[in-house]
Amino acid sequence: MGSFIIKDVRIFSGEDTIENGYIYVEDGKIKSVGPSESTPSLSILTLSKPSHTLLPGLIDTHIHANSGNPLALPQSLRFGVTTVCDMHNELPHVQKLHQQAKDPDTADYKTAGQAATIENGWPIPVITAVDKSEETARDIAGWPKLTDRENVRAYLEWNEREMKPDYIKLMHESGTAMGKEFNYPTLELQKIIVEEAQKLGYLTVAHATSLQDTLTVLEAGVNGLTHTIVDKPPTQELVEAYKRNNAWLNPTLAAMGSLTAEGKELQEKFAHDPRVQKLIGENERGNLCRCMAFSAGRGRVDWSYQSVKMLREAGVDIVCGSDAAGPALGTAWGLTMHHELHLFVHAVGMTSFEALCSATSVPARRFRFTDRGELRQGLKADLLLVEGNPLEEIGELLNVRGVWRDGVCCSTYKDVMGS
Repeated sequence: MGSFIIKDVRIFSGEDTIENGYIYVEDGKIKSVGPSESTPSLSILTLSKPSHTLLPGLIDTHIHANSGNPLALPQSLRFGVTTVCDMHNELPHVQKLHQQAKDPDTADYKTAGQAATIENGWPIPVITAVDKSEETARDIAGWPKLTDRENVRAYLEWNEREMKPDYIKLMHESGTAMGKEFNYPTLELQKIIVEEAQKLGYLTVAHATSLQDTLTVLEAGVNGLTHTIVDKPPTQELVEAYKRNNAWLNPTLAAMGSLTAEGKELQEKFAHDPRVQKLIGENERGNLCRCMAFSAGRGRVDWSYQSVKMLREAGVDIVCGSDAAGPALGTAWGLTMHHELHLFVHAVGMTSFEALCSATSVPARRFRFTDRGELRQGLKADLLLVEGNPLEEIGELLNVRGVWRDGVCCSTYKDVMGS
């Protein structure tokens, strides 16, 4: 890892802005940041980038690198996502992804390891409905089938020993938002999982898509939700439940639009944006133009938007995450983060500044990632350089001109370094 300076650039630090600033990177860490007139005079590579904006690398708080898909980490990085949070995976795939993430041309990898699942509970019904392979059947056969405190403790000890998770993922899907009836955990079991995870020092996050499921799993004490509601309008009771826990929300609005099939037009717009054509494959583009539609005719994406508006106004932290997965129609690793931020601004009413915080400093704080999420001395040099000003127009965030993870430039943008 070498040293370099980027100067004459607008800087969004994750907390504030410098209209004309510099950053000095040394050995993968941020050495200093400040106004351009204070740029150190050093005989190292110095890039002058007027009319550009430099930001912390984005943190995607919700992906699924299903089956250890080797596209997930490099494709995320190409779109400026320097950290991904995998929300459920099996041991051999987690091991493979940790190994892949040693390559600087990939996003850094955080994981829940194996989620806290029950017999025939989510996401087994939706997976087995579309995937009949023997490999998938073997994977599912090895999932936890939690029932009581004893096997919850055994699951957490195994997950900690084998997976080294960064947080623990709960599943609480009754099927309500999809017009189905799925097996789902009791409130008592969810409370046990949260209590035992907390004893080990873990944050807990939970899948839920309906109003009642969300209220129940918040009552269990989770730290955050990995989806918002789609089955009913939000209520004051929902706000109060989030506030009691000081819980955060990763709403996955783009995925909710795919779930109801109301997001197809915007999905196609992002899929065919000229700026992304060399960053994504044909199969991934086609996947993005289709919808999951599990809640079509039943849920409404506007209820999802309303919930985020209501929770945001009440002071609940909103964090950005895509729910992108290989088989998840309507999503694409990396690109869906830009789609999600577009919705934060244009459907929810966030300022661009607030939306960018939701993808950088806020998730770093809420997930306790103390070494990233801001452009600040001593932190990892995870950087995103874009042409234009996404603080004025969030869509300009897609004008990616350079991405660095730990001070190493992504090979897609190697020309920015003059090589």
